Amino acid sequence: MEQPHPAVPEQQQSQTLIGSVQRAMRLLETVARHEHGAPAKQLARETGLALPTAYHLLRTLVHEGYLYRDKGLFFLGEAAERLSSSAAQQKRRSTIVDALAQWRDSIGAPVYYAMYRDGEIEVMCVSDAPANPAVEEWADFRETGHAHAIGQCLLSQLDQDARRDHLDRYPVQSLTPNTVRDDHALLRRLERLRRMEPVTERQEYALGTVCAAIPITVGATAATMALSLPAHQADRLLPAARQLQSEVGRRLGSLALSISM
Repeated sequence: MEQPHPAVPEQQQSQTLIGSVQRAMRLLETVARHEHGAPAKQLARETGLALPTAYHLLRTLVHEGYLYRDKGLFFLGEAAERLSSSAAQQKRRSTIVDALAQWRDSIGAPVYYAMYRDGEIEVMCVSDAPANPAVEEWADFRETGHAHAIGQCLLSQLDQDARRDHLDRYPVQSLTPNTVRDDHALLRRLERLRRMEPVTERQEYALGTVCAAIPITVGATAATMALSLPAHQADRLLPAARQLQSEVGRRLGSLALSISM
């Protein structure tokens, strides 16, 4: 009577799976080094894999879209390129997150990064701490750009037509007694702002909070770094904004590719 085949221990199965993934990753890395493609035999030789193993893994990677084969040569496929693009995006975001955390700690205030993209104000990243909490978004930042320093700074970087288009979609509304009263008053204020000067607002978005934003322009992208403070620290606002502007200026070159995120 034929003996039943012993079950493969779970740990052994896991090790086999990990080994297979590692071999597949080695193949992907090797293919990536060959801009003009490489045949299976060369890839097997360079990765130290047996040719049958390499063939099996290559077929699987082609089936999953990580590679494609053309005239006997293997190239990176769309799935691998998407993976690479996603990894690069995560790395760029990590660069911004680290920079904001550093500035938060050195200045002693929450720091914000925002962009004007596709006609909308987008707060991309916020770095705060329990001792220095960020402003609570009690009214949608996208719809209330007239009332906070981030929005005013971004709108100041747009041309007149783009500003009017934004205000047609998001009209001025009073959020606090200090909020700008109407579209005309806001547009006049934006026109008076000096280029590359910090934009400040004092309790216009939220009572008890003052904010400052500095403009950043990389190519055609309007962006800003900003900070907020409790109103009783209002005398710190401009010095803190100047410090942030100086810090950003020193690192703008290395951040230029990251801030588009």
